[in-house]
Amino acid sequence: MSISNGRIGRRTVLRGGAALGATLAMPGILRAQTPEAIKVGILQPVTGTLAQDGELGRTGAEHAIKAVNDAGGIASLGGAKLEMVFADARSTPEGGTAAVEQLQSDGVAAIVGGFASPICLASSQAAARYDLPYIVDVGVSDQIVSRGLTNTFRFAPGFGTCSKTAIDNLVKLNEAAGNPARTVVLVHEDGLFGSGLAKLMAAELPKHGFEILDTIAHPTPARDMSNVALRIRSLKPDLIIPSSYYGETVLLMRTLHQQRVEPKGFYSVLNGAASNMRFVKEFPEVADLDMDCNHWHDPRKDEAQALKKSVEDAGGLWAYNIPLNYSCVKLLADAIDRAKSTEPKAINEALAASTFEGHIMPYGPTKFENGQNTGARPVSLQVQEGEIKVIYPEEFANAKPVFPIGG
Repeated sequence: MSISNGRIGRRTVLRGGAALGATLAMPGILRAQTPEAIKVGILQPVTGTLAQDGELGRTGAEHAIKAVNDAGGIASLGGAKLEMVFADARSTPEGGTAAVEQLQSDGVAAIVGGFASPICLASSQAAARYDLPYIVDVGVSDQIVSRGLTNTFRFAPGFGTCSKTAIDNLVKLNEAAGNPARTVVLVHEDGLFGSGLAKLMAAELPKHGFEILDTIAHPTPARDMSNVALRIRSLKPDLIIPSSYYGETVLLMRTLHQQRVEPKGFYSVLNGAASNMRFVKEFPEVADLDMDCNHWHDPRKDEAQALKKSVEDAGGLWAYNIPLNYSCVKLLADAIDRAKSTEPKAINEALAASTFEGHIMPYGPTKFENGQNTGARPVSLQVQEGEIKVIYPEEFANAKPVFPIGG
C-alpha cells in the first residue's frame, strides 16, 4: 500500500475499489461458500386431541434434520442445510389446511407429516394447489393416495395393506396355537380412521372363520367406556380388536381390566396406545401381552436403535411416529439431493422415481405407485416384559408370540 505523508495514494484507492467491485460482481461465489438453507415444512397436530402424536412426529423430524445436517447437508446443493419450519394442524382438517397456507407463504420446499387421515386428506389437497411436495407420515386412509394427486406421497402402508397383513398374521398366530379364537368384537373410533378399518376387518375376518359378534363405535374424545366394556363382557368374545387413538384405547383397556374382562387376546390394528411406550410404562399390567399390527422401526438396524436410545436418554418415550417421521424427512432429503433443486416440480419427480433405502423401517426399497410406497408394510407387535417386541414377520422378529393369554 502506498502511503505519503499519512495519506493513501490515489492508485491504491483505485486498486482497492476495483477489487471491491470485482467481489461484489461475483455473488455466486459468496453464495456457494454459504448455501442458503432449505426450508422444510413439518406439519403436525401439537394442540388438541392429537397433541401427543403430533409431538412424537415433530421429535422424529427434528432428529432427522439434525442427522442430515450433521452428515454434511444436501451434497448436490453445495452442502445446504435443512431448516425446519413448523406448523400446528391443531388436530383438525381445517387446522391442517391453514397450516399448509402458512408453510407455503414461508417458502418451504416440501411438507412432511399430518398424522391423522382427515388432516392428511385436507392438507395434501391444499398443498396440491401449489404443486407443493407432501410426504404423508401416518394417515392410513387409502383415499389419500387414490385421488391422483401428483404432489402426495405416502411413505407408510395404508388401510388395505395393514388390514390384510393384520389378518394374515392373526390367522397364522391362531393356527399355531391350535385355533383357540373364533369370536371377535371390533371396537373403533367413529372417524375416518376407525370406521374405515373396522369396515374392512368386518368384511374380511369371516372369510377366515372368525365370527364378528359386534362392532362398537365410540367418539373421539371419549370420557367413559363403561357401557362399551359392559357390552363386551356380556358377549364374551375370544378376541377384542380395538382401532382407536391413544386416549380412548387407554380408557377402554383400563375399564376392561377393572371389570375383569379377560379374552384370549387383545389384537389391535393401527392402535394409538398398544404401540406406545407411554402406555406400557404408565399401565404395565393393563398393557402386558397386548398385540398390535402397526408401524414400527426395524429392530435389526443400528441407526434405529441409536435413535431410540437418543430419544429415551433425553427423557422421551418411544412410539412409531418417531421412526416414521425420521425416515420421511430422510426420504425428502434424498429426493432433494437427487433433484439438485428445491423447485416443487423437480422434487415431486425425484420422489416419484425414488428407490430410497436409507430409512429405519422394516421395509424394502421405496417405490411409489400412484403416490403409495409399495415397499412399505406393517409388523405385528406384542408387549412383553415391559417392552414392545416384533413377533411377525419372522425375518424382523425379536420375540416369539404369547397366545392365548386368557379366556
